Amino acid sequence: MARKYHPDLNPNDKEAETRFKEINEAQEVLLDPEKRRKYDQFGQYWKQAAAGTPPPSGAGFEEMDFGQYGSFDDFINELLGRFGRGGDRSRRRAYTYRTTTGPEGFREYVDFGGGEDPFSRFTDVPGQDTEAAIALTFAEAFQGTQKRLQIDGETITVRIPPGAKSGSRIRIKGKGQTSPFSQQRGDLYLTIELLPHPFFRFEKENITCEIPISPEEAVLGAQIEVPTPDGKVTMKIPPGVDSGQTLRLRGKGWQDPKGNRTDLMVRLKIVTPKDLTSTERECYEKLRQISSFNPRRAIAEVRL
Repeated sequence: MARKYHPDLNPNDKEAETRFKEINEAQEVLLDPEKRRKYDQFGQYWKQAAAGTPPPSGAGFEEMDFGQYGSFDDFINELLGRFGRGGDRSRRRAYTYRTTTGPEGFREYVDFGGGEDPFSRFTDVPGQDTEAAIALTFAEAFQGTQKRLQIDGETITVRIPPGAKSGSRIRIKGKGQTSPFSQQRGDLYLTIELLPHPFFRFEKENITCEIPISPEEAVLGAQIEVPTPDGKVTMKIPPGVDSGQTLRLRGKGWQDPKGNRTDLMVRLKIVTPKDLTSTERECYEKLRQISSFNPRRAIAEVRL
């Protein structure tokens, strides 16, 4: 059942994911004598009881007649309370509920007549996968990095390839939870979260930035230096650009794990000087007197 409902075999299936968690809980209860004792006493509220939280009034487990189950799967289904008892009662046999002791301590199981230990069918059950998040700077994500993480008390060294983005997932095989049946380990899935950058930000696949330019650069055009993720480049500003206009630097954006680059979108912002020298002010005054440019000509006739 654990294999049938494993998340790797049922991607994006919430019902299977819920079912898998319940199966893991049943597995956890069945293997631990103390947890089984609490489950026998408090039923679905055993975790609250283990934590010292009183269960709701009347919460408990009635004495079970194990002869009613046609198979071990019927017993598990009843324990999980999902699919009911089910099965063809006419084909059921009487099985024996036994208690044994051994090196591992107290153990209980259903004897299937021929002596089959029902837990033996779980010898190939994989461990449960583990989810974790890791925060990276833009530089670490762009260039790739190596991180040492503490996951459930275990130190893990993780290599992050270049080109990671927020939401990217990295699979680390064999670093998830250990199955108590097979001793196999699941996988660790790391979700990348990029810390905010003061200059660059993502816009779909590309990255964007805002570059200030002067009024004279906007009017006459210019060549300016623009920062990119891997160094500065020279960009040509054509004459007559407007504030808010965006220019594209092809191949200067983010890189993917294969080394391909997206574009850097440069948004222009015209900024005006606040402290003018007397000469600069004189020039601006003269320009205002001789200029024929009217930026509000298009709205001169606007009426309600």
